[in-house]
Amino acid sequence: MSKKPAASAASTDLPLPHADRPIASAPGHWVLARAGKRVLRPGGAALSAAMLNHAGLTGADVVELAPGLGRTAAEIIKDHPASYTAIDRDPDAARRVAAVVGDLGTVRQGEAADTGLDEASADVVVGEAMLTMQGDKGKAAIVAEAARVLRPGGRYAIHELGVTPDDIDEEYYTQLRRDLARSIHVNARPMTAAAWKELMEGAGLVVDWVDTAPMALLKVGRNIRDEGLGGFLRIARNVAADKALRHRVQEMAATFKRYEKDMVGIALVAHKPES
Repeated sequence: MSKKPAASAASTDLPLPHADRPIASAPGHWVLARAGKRVLRPGGAALSAAMLNHAGLTGADVVELAPGLGRTAAEIIKDHPASYTAIDRDPDAARRVAAVVGDLGTVRQGEAADTGLDEASADVVVGEAMLTMQGDKGKAAIVAEAARVLRPGGRYAIHELGVTPDDIDEEYYTQLRRDLARSIHVNARPMTAAAWKELMEGAGLVVDWVDTAPMALLKVGRNIRDEGLGGFLRIARNVAADKALRHRVQEMAATFKRYEKDMVGIALVAHKPES
């Protein structure tokens, strides 16, 4: 029997996560998804693509944690992994990703810090824009789980929100986090490049590659590149037509603008040593 091909991540008509929550209180990334945005990673689609290229997906057993709308899942499937397994705690997200990958992957509802997957069962673990949303203990637990699931020599690839420079003033950093949390309605905790590397190394992983990109999530140029002109125009129409949506997007855009020199998208690929 031939396998059912994966669908476009943007083509599913299934409900978005948190669709029942008022726009005024919903998490910022899902507000942007309601507006029609499909690339929700801080460094954009190009940084995600570079990360996946360094992860080595072809012929690998791949696990993706918190795949969200399934945009990266679709890109992973295109690289012909030996297997693809997604873990997402949100049932709506899990259903959307299942529609994206079709018979070319498996999607399970579960926790990133406790996947239920066998030890040393994956060659690659991928996670984007999800560790940032965790506190220190939550971050460490998820990275430890990724390391547990990886086979020796396996790679862990992440794309998260970073702050710069490494010696950023602590008081200013605290204010940045507070303003960001107030704007996106998620207790986001971005970290410096040094701190992200330390997090990976704390789980026994060796960092092989690091890259950054401007945090331009709501910039016109980035949106045209990531969403296409048609997608950008769709987002613009949706925002213009909905007062509550427009207010939230403007609020987030103002915060991102205020700290645009201090925030970056950051991607890392690390491997689990052979011994």
